[in-house]
Amino acid sequence: MDFVLQSTPGNVQWGLWDGRSKPVLRIASGDRVTIETLSGEPDDLPDPSLGYDIVPGHAEVLASAFRGPGPHLLTGPVHIEGAEPGDVLEVRILNIELRCNWGWNIQVPTLGTLPEDFPEFRRIHIPLDRARNVATLPWGQELPLAPFFGNFGVAPPPSWGRLSSKEPRAFGGNMDNKELGAGSTLYFPVFVPGALFSAGDGHALQGDGEVCLTAIEAALTGTFEFHVRRDLRLTSPRAETASDWITMGFDEDLDDAAKAALRDMIALIRERSGLSAQDAYTLCSIAADLRVTQLVDGNKGIHCVLAKSRMPVKPI
Repeated sequence: MDFVLQSTPGNVQWGLWDGRSKPVLRIASGDRVTIETLSGEPDDLPDPSLGYDIVPGHAEVLASAFRGPGPHLLTGPVHIEGAEPGDVLEVRILNIELRCNWGWNIQVPTLGTLPEDFPEFRRIHIPLDRARNVATLPWGQELPLAPFFGNFGVAPPPSWGRLSSKEPRAFGGNMDNKELGAGSTLYFPVFVPGALFSAGDGHALQGDGEVCLTAIEAALTGTFEFHVRRDLRLTSPRAETASDWITMGFDEDLDDAAKAALRDMIALIRERSGLSAQDAYTLCSIAADLRVTQLVDGNKGIHCVLAKSRMPVKPI
């Protein structure tokens, strides 16, 4: 079945992930949900007299939603019937569309990758041409858009309590991985009954690293298809695109994030090919790429990418 989850008051959580949250929609495995998301706290919204579209209901959500410790607006959670702790939730991203004709970008003192070099606050609004699929930067340069959701996943274990939306963790969250656009598939370990999926933090365009703190932040609509997988066991998110396998690591220390992503890729290669750990390690050194996902979210991110064409075939 197909559902639509609107970004209206009651359907949006502000700045938090919490395994004790109540679902706003219940669906079955195999169902598809089109999820509307919002982007921006009150000061991030532009002046509509300048020709910018403000998503209907955005102000009402900001006025009514409980404010958690983080900045992101997350639509959900969605309860997927049959998902239980220990299962894996497969999430197929079928489509992503812009909801408005602008995005925003900020630099904040003490934050970002080079806070010692950029001590001044700056917020800019960036026009987005949905018909031409381009952003026009303040200095006149046009760049093609590649939208994706920066912050999405399943609920954390209830014992972890209320968490900020800022840090990526084992349940997903603020991964900010630009590889995860339309056509990609995510695999999340399930920690609570129903999995409790939420999505937000739309990005119109981002470079690996997201170095100044933000991408082109923008309100997006995404269509997701959900499948409960009992044949998989994971401890952290994985992903695939049409061409690649992707594993991810998150840690305050970038070296430890790289180790986590690499270890999971070694495990994935062994699962799919039957190679020994040493052979899989060698293959990663020869054929896989470690990329800096983001440097600015408390827990830094590394993702390991291996082309599917380079994945060995498991003997029959």
